[in-house]
Amino acid sequence: MNYKPIIARVVKQLENFNNCGEVADYISELRLVDPHKFGIHLTTIKNKQYSFGDAHEKFSIQSIAKVLSLVLAFKLEKDHLWKRVGVEPSGTSFNSLAQLELDGGIPRNPLINSGAIVICDVLISHLKNPKKDFIEFVRKVSGIETIDYCPRIAESEKLTGYRNTALVNLMKAYNNIHNDIDEIMDFYFNLCSIEMTCQELSQTFLFLANHGICPATQEKIISKSKSKRINAIMQSCGFYDEAGEFAFKVGLPGKSGVGGGIIAIYPHKYSIAVWSPKLNKKGNSTKGVQFLELFTTETQTSIF
Repeated sequence: MNYKPIIARVVKQLENFNNCGEVADYISELRLVDPHKFGIHLTTIKNKQYSFGDAHEKFSIQSIAKVLSLVLAFKLEKDHLWKRVGVEPSGTSFNSLAQLELDGGIPRNPLINSGAIVICDVLISHLKNPKKDFIEFVRKVSGIETIDYCPRIAESEKLTGYRNTALVNLMKAYNNIHNDIDEIMDFYFNLCSIEMTCQELSQTFLFLANHGICPATQEKIISKSKSKRINAIMQSCGFYDEAGEFAFKVGLPGKSGVGGGIIAIYPHKYSIAVWSPKLNKKGNSTKGVQFLELFTTETQTSIF
């Protein structure tokens, strides 16, 4: 399928779209982002590339990185991982303390903040140099040596990370955190600060559209079974308490970040990244979700 004219048609349909919402202004560095940016990049497993707009400008992928940390933790910890974090949709906000308290310090899933913090704790237990080893894993998966953390964004997240610190302390009280809290939170804030372009993001996630194997190198990142489970978690939990609506409208496994990015996977076919910084009340890109709904309708490419 030639996706270029389809992307162009969908973008044309969005010319008069009311792109309501706000950038994530509670993180000072994200407050500075131009809210009118709009980029799209699709990569097929046969390495066909399709771009639009600001697809080659770096942005903070934020919570999208949680999928990559989950992949590595699942690879290292195997099924023991699910004793410390669940696989159910949250049904509440991504930083809910009330739900975590109700569930006895076990996060509902690994893609909400508390779950991702547990994943960071797991990685610290396994890796000699967690931040260095993790970013090297991301570079290996993507094939892009320049991908890195952004110290400015990490620092700005630390300055307003009170609720995340409350989450980790609550889980520590329930004995679901094993390492030093300061080290865990430093890793977590850096994880969320990773910057990529839409093209880089699309390329990085392509292995999840190909049974866990990187199409470019044929290297197995994770097993076919684990890849299936990661995609299932993205499908049911990748958009916080809007995951059901995203599945209903778009029909692809995916993950959003408060930097305005969305990654979505069409198994056996492609990985697509969209970036538009204005967020809806659930913390997902308003225009990004709308584009993907129209795109999967036009292409008739959903998993359903």
